[in-house]
Amino acid sequence: MELPLEITYRNLTKNETIDSLVREQVEKLEKVCDHINSCRVAVEKEHENPETGSPYRVRIDLTVKRGHEIAVDKNSGKNRQYEALQPLIKDAFKAARRQLLELTERQRNEVKQH
Repeated sequence: MELPLEITYRNLTKNETIDSLVREQVEKLEKVCDHINSCRVAVEKEHENPETGSPYRVRIDLTVKRGHEIAVDKNSGKNRQYEALQPLIKDAFKAARRQLLELTERQRNEVKQH
């Protein structure tokens, strides 16, 4: 992996399983777009509140060449869709992948045809 990757844990202990999952997901993003400059991932455990669901939150910030940025912020929400952290991380990266695909498609269409 050539892409600079920064993984931050907030209110959680650093976890090699989570680190490995994040690296795996970032490698998938690199296959979609080869001009990502940096990737920052924040994994957070918020204070658990019965009304807001599972206490996890994942934020992904990507910097892409030409000055573009992609940000994804996922949390479990009130419906407790994510009881575990791993599915939340995978879903956040799926959202990032969709945004990255849209960006690369827009960039292709911006290229002037001569």
